Amino acid sequence: MPVMISPIQTDTPPSKVIVCALLLLATWVYIFGLGGQYVPSNGDEMVYVHIARTTAQTGHWLPLASELENTRNTKPPMLFWQAMVAGDWGQNWTMAALRTPSLIYILLTAGAIAWVVRLVTRNTASAMLAACVYLAFLSTFRYGRPYLTSAPETFWLSLPLFGLLIARLQTPRGSNILNVQAPTGTALWLWHALCGLALGIGLAYKSFALIAPAAAAWWLALMLTAWAPGWRSAFGISLRVAFSVLLALGVFGLWFVLDPDPQAVWQEFVVAENAAKFSDSRGYWAEALSLSGSSLWSQLLSFAVNAGLLACVVIGAAVFGLPKLYHLWRQPEKPAYLLILLAWVGVWLLVFMLPSQRSARYVIPAMPAIAILLGLYWQRIPRVWFFPTLLLCAGALVFLARIAWVGYSLDLYSTIEVAAALLCASAGMVGVLLGLWRSRQTRLCALACTLLVYATFNLTVAPMDGTIGSYPAGTIGPQEPGKTPMRIAAPNAFNSQFERNRFVLEGNHRFVPYETEARAIGRLAPGASLPKPEQALQNLLRDFDAVIWIQSSPSETQALCLPDCKVLGTRWQLKSRYLSGEINRDNLWNPQEWLFRREWLLTRTNAP
Repeated sequence: MPVMISPIQTDTPPSKVIVCALLLLATWVYIFGLGGQYVPSNGDEMVYVHIARTTAQTGHWLPLASELENTRNTKPPMLFWQAMVAGDWGQNWTMAALRTPSLIYILLTAGAIAWVVRLVTRNTASAMLAACVYLAFLSTFRYGRPYLTSAPETFWLSLPLFGLLIARLQTPRGSNILNVQAPTGTALWLWHALCGLALGIGLAYKSFALIAPAAAAWWLALMLTAWAPGWRSAFGISLRVAFSVLLALGVFGLWFVLDPDPQAVWQEFVVAENAAKFSDSRGYWAEALSLSGSSLWSQLLSFAVNAGLLACVVIGAAVFGLPKLYHLWRQPEKPAYLLILLAWVGVWLLVFMLPSQRSARYVIPAMPAIAILLGLYWQRIPRVWFFPTLLLCAGALVFLARIAWVGYSLDLYSTIEVAAALLCASAGMVGVLLGLWRSRQTRLCALACTLLVYATFNLTVAPMDGTIGSYPAGTIGPQEPGKTPMRIAAPNAFNSQFERNRFVLEGNHRFVPYETEARAIGRLAPGASLPKPEQALQNLLRDFDAVIWIQSSPSETQALCLPDCKVLGTRWQLKSRYLSGEINRDNLWNPQEWLFRREWLLTRTNAP
């Protein structure tokens, strides 16, 4: 099957200066506030921070350690080793240090996307635009900076496909037919060995199960763009990909060889963490055909969900492109890059429709292909599909501006801080109006406004990482050598959320989690009720050296235990988990009623 690599001629190439400015904005969005408490993330980030910290404290790479019950071998060790090295084995244990490797991976992936698009289009502006699109995806913003992230496996599992794209596109300028001499012999096997090592590192970050979509997508892309199609070529490709797969699984299998307790790895990771995803109490087909978030129908929208504010743009690209696939397939010469990208996207989507548990997050490693496709066909996607992005951005900007203003009215934000957030939101609103008014600017304005929403979010939460959201230095004096660590009861609204306190309260203390109202209600036995907050606080003060207590309502302006307790320190925080009905239509415009909360560090009045 002949393949073609003719460059795409964009209808109206975007301005290089404007796209460069957007790329700089996107990079700033990811760097600013990297170590902040409110970086959008997966709720399990602190679980894996805890495992990495406790493992580092042992002074050994393996076995993994944890103080949490049944939470130790839940991810392969590469994820934790990354944090241990970045955090200098606990000597530089800051969120910025732990998240920096994820940021590097994301920027490398964005760079690879730009490289591919530049080779296809011969247009630098289009290449930078594709990188901006990838950084504008909600899945990238949410999972691209946190410590627990999809960035490492996305990069490593994508390398073989990036390599294939670049190899197929490296032809003499002006050549249409793929005519570069195919690698043979030792060079070909060496390339597959390197790809196998890359896949293995990706598996060592997440799971051996990812070899299925990663290898299948790579194999199909190789088959569709074979140098010399035929059964001999198919056999050779299959043999070499099988070699790469075995090498990748061998890299992952080193975990079982190096870990002193391989039986625990098998039970906790292979059986409990992976095999469980193929079981469902409702029944496989009942769940698959339901209207729940784990159904086949919801998985079909996974790429759009991951795109976030650009969801309708992804849907519009699909509506625009899918009808053309039939005509593409009938062409005697097919674009090699397009076949590779379609194999990449299609295989990842298909594979993750099979397990009982489905999630849009599972196909994040295929989002680079979506970004490349959008970058290539950005100007051809009908303008109407960009309008929802502009309207969603307008709503998000107004809401974020309201939060910043309320923070200012509560004397939490300085004039400069609220002005920065409002100025960024205003710039976004100007972009929205310009995009709705000027048809030639709609597409770029949609991208710019998405990035400005992220920038406004960063500026809105940034003050809460400053003095107002931190305990003053010396809140708890330095621990005396040889003295038992202070036992502090810490609220735990989600798995291992108490671990966050290590980044806001200095000292080597022992944080013991207690369940907050939202989490405790879910665990109550039928007919049981929670103790009153005053009684719960008194019980905690009796049992622990100190208690971290979060304001339960706006009317609670001082600790409930006063005057029978002592306040060691106070800070403000943004509440992140809610009971049903806490946020409703009546109070949505008043975030002071449900978002901003005081937090007190309390101890008994007679405590030493």
